[in-house]
Amino acid sequence: MAELVFDAIGARVDPYAVVPSFELSLRISETSGEKVDAIALRSQIRIEPFRRIYTDAEAERLNDLFGERIRWADTLKPLQFTTISTMVPGFTGSIEANLPVPFTYDLQIASTRYFSSLDDGEIPLLLLFSGTIFGTADGRMRVQQVPWSKETTFRLPVSQWREAVDAHFPDTSWITMSRQTLDELGQFKSRNALPTWDATVLALLARAGQEES
Repeated sequence: MAELVFDAIGARVDPYAVVPSFELSLRISETSGEKVDAIALRSQIRIEPFRRIYTDAEAERLNDLFGERIRWADTLKPLQFTTISTMVPGFTGSIEANLPVPFTYDLQIASTRYFSSLDDGEIPLLLLFSGTIFGTADGRMRVQQVPWSKETTFRLPVSQWREAVDAHFPDTSWITMSRQTLDELGQFKSRNALPTWDATVLALLARAGQEES
């Protein structure tokens, strides 16, 4: 039976993708000497936030995800990032395969809020593999499952995540809201003859600050 070892060896931003994306390079090695005809590979990617150190400013921005830093021993749990399915062509020995990883920039998604809260450093990722391995033995097709125990780690530079986002949304963030909220926001914008949505939100923040003082 084929025995696979997975290693994540690098990543690069895909500036031409339809949505923010990067390509993760995987080295897949077959260590028993068998030829692999193909792999239908499923890769679940998780964020492991407990595997890095945070500045005070980052910790403050992460408060809505994990609570106050004093509670992090209990709350700093893995976050689901994405799941990717891809076909790996046949090989003997080892092969390098590119795993396209598109992601959303919706700040209501936990993974996006986590990424956007980081100033610098690396994002600790855990890749969990499953899927089907296709091979041939004695002239007959042989099929086996990728064991659930197969996994690897990768530390994605925060700068690469920001580069992927800036390729589509330079100096911009976006959030979703209900139509009713947007309608009311639009009415406020019209009443005050505000030129942009940015100016509208800033005006509301300034008004809230005056009321607090």
